[in-house]
Amino acid sequence: QVQVAESGGGSVQTGGSMRLSCTVSNYPYSTVCITWFRQAPGKEREGVAALTSDGLTSYADSVKGRFTISQDNAKNTLYLQMNSLKPEDTARYYCAATRNMLAAGSLNFNWYNYWGQGTQVTVSS
Repeated sequence: QVQVAESGGGSVQTGGSMRLSCTVSNYPYSTVCITWFRQAPGKEREGVAALTSDGLTSYADSVKGRFTISQDNAKNTLYLQMNSLKPEDTARYYCAATRNMLAAGSLNFNWYNYWGQGTQVTVSS
């Protein structure tokens, strides 16, 4: 089955930057859809950013203009560059994958059935 693994979380002050990585294994990167989600304590899981194979992006309104999703196909890796971080960005960030290519670009977590363990991002004021 598809395996995804996140890395790059940590603590940063308000206004800082951080880059998360998500590496895919067991399936060719080009055959899966992968998207970034996050979940803060007491809040619902939120789709953060998605990227289609032809380069189209989708972002949650709360991160538009601050976060950038990108990928390196050769490294089977999806990235999330997070700039101008705010305390409300504090959450556990997950990448999720599906082999259903109809999910391409979707921020709806119901499409995705392969999830990583997540990486914690904490933004202090």
